[in-house]
Amino acid sequence: MMTRPLSRCAALAAGTLMAFSVQAQDPVVISSKIDTEGSVLGQLILQRLTQGGIEVEDRLQLGGTSIVRQALISGEIDLYPEYTGNGAFFFDMTDSPVWKDADQALETVREKDREANDLVWLTPAEANNTWAISVRGELAREHDLATLEDLAAYLEEDGDFKLAASAEFVESPQALPAFQEAYGFELSEDQLLVLSGGNTAATMRAAAQQTSNVNAAMTYGTDGGLQALDLVVMDDTLGVQPVYQPAPVVRESVLETYPEIETLLTPVFQALDLETLQRLNGDVAVNGRAPAAVAADFLDAMND
Repeated sequence: MMTRPLSRCAALAAGTLMAFSVQAQDPVVISSKIDTEGSVLGQLILQRLTQGGIEVEDRLQLGGTSIVRQALISGEIDLYPEYTGNGAFFFDMTDSPVWKDADQALETVREKDREANDLVWLTPAEANNTWAISVRGELAREHDLATLEDLAAYLEEDGDFKLAASAEFVESPQALPAFQEAYGFELSEDQLLVLSGGNTAATMRAAAQQTSNVNAAMTYGTDGGLQALDLVVMDDTLGVQPVYQPAPVVRESVLETYPEIETLLTPVFQALDLETLQRLNGDVAVNGRAPAAVAADFLDAMND
């Protein structure tokens, strides 16, 4: 019996269905920035989705913020971890106070990125990877220093203090000057060791080794070396710095195809408080472990 050829409309419809089927089964392309934390967060996302039965493609550590962000917008990748505070730069809103409040920052970047780029921000981690002042653990424990308000009181009593920091941190109105104005202290030249560049590894090392009597360092909140070097982040209780909470950002069309992505990733990022993310970063940056192994151990512990 001779098979009757499909009509033009039927053939087009069949072709569309086949294309949709292939597209729906395409792997989700996971990426991240090129730094240590990017590799850890990227591995957590990649492995968690794999555990959930979603086929993924590994494009981790693709590059810096501008490269990865553009790749997501253009559809070259499908999902990567970004920081809520970067919305200030993405949408030319650096002067807005919304970025200093975690809830407002998330709500703002969610709304603007969905409207402008069809991107969806999922549940962020509690950890905040922003500029911070950290002090040696022994100093924090001896004088009960946990917040920048505690530090200001300690300085008011002429406590021994010397901060290692970059020139940018010391001079930028958004950094040390903003902390000093908000908390009512002022560091003299003798209380500063200004290092070239902005590498927190150097400032943390100076505090850990007490170089030139340094006992505090400019850091980022989730730096991997903090716990290993026994440095304690002073909590910014007045919200001087913008909030940089890491969160998965996914293309809306991909999330519609795989709605389980949100369910799979939410508990993972909810488990990433400041100390936990510091520890995971430290396992890679200080202990030399592979990000994939660090992520696998964390997910195994979550599943136990």
